[in-house]
Amino acid sequence: MVDASRFASLDPRTGEVVGHHQVHDAADVRAAVEAARAAAVFWADLGFAGRKARLDAWRRLLVKRLGDLQTLISAETGKSADDARTESVLVVDHLHWAARNAEKVLRRRKVASGVLGHNHAATVEYRPLGVVGVIGPWNYPAFTPMGSAAYALAAGNAVVFKPSEFTPGVGEFLASAFAEVVPEFPVFTVVTGYGKTGASLCAAGVDKIAFTGSTATGRKVLAACASSLTPVLLECGGKDALIVAEDADVRAAARGAVWGGFFNSGQTCAGVERVYVADAVYDEFVREVTAAASRVRPGGDPDADFGPITMPGQVDVIRAHVTEALARGARAVVGGPESIRPPFVEPVVLVDVPDDAAAATEETFGPILVVRRVADVDEAVALANSSRYGLGAAVYSKARGEEIAARLRCGMVAVNGVLAYASVPGLPFGGVGDSGFGRIHGPDGLREFCYARSVTRRRFRPLLDVMTYDRGARTVRRLVRLIRVLRGR
Repeated sequence: MVDASRFASLDPRTGEVVGHHQVHDAADVRAAVEAARAAAVFWADLGFAGRKARLDAWRRLLVKRLGDLQTLISAETGKSADDARTESVLVVDHLHWAARNAEKVLRRRKVASGVLGHNHAATVEYRPLGVVGVIGPWNYPAFTPMGSAAYALAAGNAVVFKPSEFTPGVGEFLASAFAEVVPEFPVFTVVTGYGKTGASLCAAGVDKIAFTGSTATGRKVLAACASSLTPVLLECGGKDALIVAEDADVRAAARGAVWGGFFNSGQTCAGVERVYVADAVYDEFVREVTAAASRVRPGGDPDADFGPITMPGQVDVIRAHVTEALARGARAVVGGPESIRPPFVEPVVLVDVPDDAAAATEETFGPILVVRRVADVDEAVALANSSRYGLGAAVYSKARGEEIAARLRCGMVAVNGVLAYASVPGLPFGGVGDSGFGRIHGPDGLREFCYARSVTRRRFRPLLDVMTYDRGARTVRRLVRLIRVLRGR
């Protein structure tokens, strides 16, 4: 008999069971949020210094157990050992930044009072929202949700985390380690299950939802939260472009495209999917990218460059994009339909893909690169900006990188590199358009989980007291004359 109250997480490389987990229903989720509500009071009352001490202890504990975390990430996602190690390192670095900088970013600060409020002292501070619900993805099951959870915790909130049903063990590992350093209250808890569990979290009365996943699911989350006016942070999909200018270091650009496109099996929201190459260096780039891509090997062994496709259904999307492009006249200079052997997909590099083909417009989320010849950078920018997505981008140019980057409609750009912005804890991460809204990481990521609180304090009687019905017309006329002198220049 099948036990509907539990489910198994599987190793996508072998199909073996990694662990069993509870399917939390709506009542379970509400109970977790109610418990977190009381925990949030305790956590906020610790203050910045008290929270930093606990978060630092959590960080040190995670460092001691990096090997265990890496092994679990690899088991539930199938990603290579080095990819999992890289993710684990990013978790630690971002946790350190959030704990260290929360007070500096969120503490009370003075604000200039202006003309009308000249007799008041003005301050602003950022207060925690209370309980934050985090819905995480499977492709980076530790790093991505921690980009919300760590910053929400540092800001003084309690967190209820719903990990992907493909990677529940990673979420429980993080929460279990946290409970060792904060045993008093359930400040950071996990609820597991399928989509219904995530929907229950949206309806459970949290003060904000931070969601990472597909654009289609993001729309459902937004709709679910609309009726209760629960604010939402959405970090959704992308179809990120890499531009290779006429003056680029072509070999470096090819290496960047291959790594950005194939890292983590291409299962990266901000990974490289489209490459626009200036005509002057196109042939050289194709030669370089063909050679580089041909050396990259997927597999289930620890030494493989990348692992399998974690979510089985994504293989069908990848196959459909490749076969449609080839049927419409594209050429595969590396790989082809034969490269798709579930659960693994070998690198595929396509050229001459029609601009309206799915491989050029929709998120593939696999190790597929679409390389397109353009006349010049102007055409490359126009094509890059034509997407409904706007997450990240990359530009390779020796002299014009920042100039080209400034013209791109997206939330993040790496110049002469790929994905570098994701590794910098102080930089906000997020996009525009169908890639979502709101930001994780950096000062913006801390403020996402707070509300601004403004305070004024009267210091002395004003020279011109216009904020009373005893002011008289003469007082207002004097104020108008004063503003003309001070602000009319």
